[in-house]
Amino acid sequence: MDLVLKNLQETQELAKKLAQCCSDLQSSCVIYLIGDLGAGKTTLAQSFIGHFGFDKVKSPTYTLVESYQNESIDIHHFDCYRLSDPEELEYIGIREYLRSKSLQLIEWPELGKGAIAHSDLSINISGNGDIRTVNIMSQTKVGKLILECAIG
Repeated sequence: MDLVLKNLQETQELAKKLAQCCSDLQSSCVIYLIGDLGAGKTTLAQSFIGHFGFDKVKSPTYTLVESYQNESIDIHHFDCYRLSDPEELEYIGIREYLRSKSLQLIEWPELGKGAIAHSDLSINISGNGDIRTVNIMSQTKVGKLILECAIG
C-alpha cells in the first residue's frame, strides 16, 4: 500500500490508525520503520505509542530501546542507528522483548539484521519538507490483518 502524507497531522493519524489496528492482537507483532534520517520514523513511532496513553515518548537513539507497558499493551521501541554490531542487541536481550501480545517498533532494522525478528509489517517512509511517501507492506498473516484494518 502506498500513501502520500501531506503534513505532520496525516502522519500522526496514520500512526494512530495502525496502533488501533494492533490494539486487539493476541500475538506478538514486529513493525520495521525504514527511512532516511529525518524521514519521520520517530514521529510515527511516537504517535503510535501515544495512542495507548503514553504521554512522554522518548527516542531510543542513545538507549537502543524504550519500553512502554500498561495493563493493555507491551511496546518496545528500538532504534538500531547507533549499533556498531547487531550482536549488541543480543547483549540487551532482544529476544526477551518478543512475548505474546507485545509490539516491537524497530527503526533502522537493516542495522540489526541477524539479531532482530522478521517483520510482520514494514513501513518505508521517504520525502522531505512536509510531504512524505509511505509504503506499507505485510510479510505475515498478522501484518496482513493490520494492513487490511488500516485501509478498511
